[in-house]
Amino acid sequence: MFDAFMTADGLVTLATLSVLEVILGIDNLVFIAILVARLEPEKQPAARRLGLGLAMITRCMLLAGMSFLAHLTRETGLSVPFTGHALTFRDIVLLGGGFFLLYKATKEIHEKLEEEDEEMAPPAHASFFKIICQIVVIDIIFSLDSVITAIGIADDLEIMIAAVILAVMVMIIFSGPISNFINRHPSIKMLALSFLILIGCMLVAEGTGQHINKGYIYFAMFFSLTVESLNLVTKRKQRAKRDARRQALDSD
Repeated sequence: MFDAFMTADGLVTLATLSVLEVILGIDNLVFIAILVARLEPEKQPAARRLGLGLAMITRCMLLAGMSFLAHLTRETGLSVPFTGHALTFRDIVLLGGGFFLLYKATKEIHEKLEEEDEEMAPPAHASFFKIICQIVVIDIIFSLDSVITAIGIADDLEIMIAAVILAVMVMIIFSGPISNFINRHPSIKMLALSFLILIGCMLVAEGTGQHINKGYIYFAMFFSLTVESLNLVTKRKQRAKRDARRQALDSD
């Protein structure tokens, strides 16, 4: 059973696939962070762990039922208007997930822009069960690419499942700091919501037969995050200078 882990090729495949699974799970992690922020602070860690745990179970079940993935590539008899692209079950799942992301991210942005002053009205907290259900739905969508990538790279089911488990463990470790960072900086949260809109558009495009290189998407996300990080550093330095100048004036 563990023979696949006793070879150099098996270990290299496990390491490579684990890294790819973490990269492919970043968008899922951002989505979970934004959803969980609507819960009471004391419930957020449990929701993050449960959400990522369900993601791990979903991916392992899909890996174990690889024959199910083969059925997803079968045509449904439907086609995209104007382009004539024959829709498969996988396309329908991607379209549903894409439109769900577009709706959810747009709704979150609208609520963020229209929210009342926090001192005037206490924030409304969402239902724990409702948040978990939404996480499960989007986990299934995001799991498709993750599982297909695993099947394309590895031949042994044991290595695929081990890579998924390792990747989820890494995401659980870093989910708290990422969530806190997003919630602590409103501009980062708005940027994360914009990323979700971008990913939603990509899923819709994939579902209609238009392939988009994800490298471009991830590069755009990384570049935008880098620029915003530089802005945050600049603002922090300017604030420190103002505070030092104010203290100097007060001491005089």
